[in-house]
Amino acid sequence: MQDLDVSITICSWNTVNDLRDCLASLRTVQSEAKFEVIVVDNASVDGSPEMVTQEFPEVRLLAQTTNLGFTGGHNLAVRERQGKDAFLLNSDTVVHAGALASLLTFRRDHPEVGILGPKLLNPDGSLQLSCRRFPNPFAALFRNTIFGRLFPNNRFTRDYLMTDWPHDQARSVDWVSGAAMWVTKETIDRIGLFDEDFFMYCEDVDLCWRAHEAGLDVVYVPFGSITHAIGRSTDRVANRMIIQFHRSMFRFYRKNMVSRAFLPARPFLLAFAALGLTLRASLFLIKNGFDELRRRILKR
Repeated sequence: MQDLDVSITICSWNTVNDLRDCLASLRTVQSEAKFEVIVVDNASVDGSPEMVTQEFPEVRLLAQTTNLGFTGGHNLAVRERQGKDAFLLNSDTVVHAGALASLLTFRRDHPEVGILGPKLLNPDGSLQLSCRRFPNPFAALFRNTIFGRLFPNNRFTRDYLMTDWPHDQARSVDWVSGAAMWVTKETIDRIGLFDEDFFMYCEDVDLCWRAHEAGLDVVYVPFGSITHAIGRSTDRVANRMIIQFHRSMFRFYRKNMVSRAFLPARPFLLAFAALGLTLRASLFLIKNGFDELRRRILKR
């Protein structure tokens, strides 16, 4: 294949039904861009590789015997791509008419942009807040915690999620979700793709941070939409994912924020971040434990 605009890369782990819907949606938008589809299957045991081979023979399947993680899987696909750019998709997404064409048009009209993120919708059609400002400890303190429930309209969460903006125009942002992220060839050539120290979570934040550091713009493009059902595969191992998320968040703080602080203050900032994230993760784990206990009691 020659002169492909983009390679669409999908990393999948035990999401056979969602993956089928995602690939079927891509068939319906073939006229919007010249693209290939690459699926990296991370050692699924639910029949996902067989489904891709039998039902979508046009898709390039890279079946793995071990789980490379979200970062390793997409990095593999990007290295193997034949398209100019890379459009990273979650397997639990459905691409609607107009989304690919809008992204490609915006990319061609704005060559200075390094990363583009489309508008994401929840399965019920509501807006998914997929472009955000860079995280900070105050946002983490209030985001999905007891403090956030006590003060639901706090400015730290509003600022982080960018909820005071209607998300109806293209706009430069700090970062966009890796669930649907268009990365240009120039960006890949200049800064690479995901840092594989992030097995999953925060790899998209880190990539956008590095893009900004390299002078590349990150833009939210709300013309056309993609439905994203959050957490279809990770919900299967919720507690492990809670731990993984907070480890990744600590890694991001340490790598990109604490490293830029005044040298004598760095140990204290690291300790503060570690303590805060540990407490936050512990609260989530305790809540999950109580929820599971309650489900068991109700089943008796």
